[in-house]
Amino acid sequence: MCSQLSNIKIRVAGAVSESITDGPGIRFALFLQGCSHRCPGCHNPETHDPMGGKEITLQDVIDQVSGERYAKYVHGFTFSGGEPFEQAENLIPLAKELKKRSFELASYTGYTFEGIMEAGGKMKEFLELMDVLIDGPFILAQRSLSINFRGSKNQRILDVKKSLEEGKPVLMHDGRWDI
Repeated sequence: MCSQLSNIKIRVAGAVSESITDGPGIRFALFLQGCSHRCPGCHNPETHDPMGGKEITLQDVIDQVSGERYAKYVHGFTFSGGEPFEQAENLIPLAKELKKRSFELASYTGYTFEGIMEAGGKMKEFLELMDVLIDGPFILAQRSLSINFRGSKNQRILDVKKSLEEGKPVLMHDGRWDI
């Protein structure tokens, strides 16, 4: 797998190796570059340009999350952006490798669960690898600082496994995500 990861590139805006704001616990947060949603009031507008940021390999990411420190303290990995689902095809092998390493996977997206399911293909395949999905566009009029892990009240924190089983969005009922 490692040689395959060295050959696949993604465009990133950056990363936070020990985030406490992109999900519960200590997580690695990867900020993907490029977003066609361009939500007014976006927290990361510098990630909108698909040619911005820098190009790295999937192996570069794995190298960052490898080691004893991560095995002991960092148990979650969050895909953020930008829009991760716009690079879904190239992120699938990374998500598979992270799952092998027992990371809980979460992704933010401006798409809805329903929209991803309708789109199908690589977007749905990437979704199927997630444990948690924070979905929906950021809506400035619904912005709230009183909700955890979301920017606006329309966004949902979904249990992906249960949502896929039921064929409809199922809210996460996990005290760690505190919805």
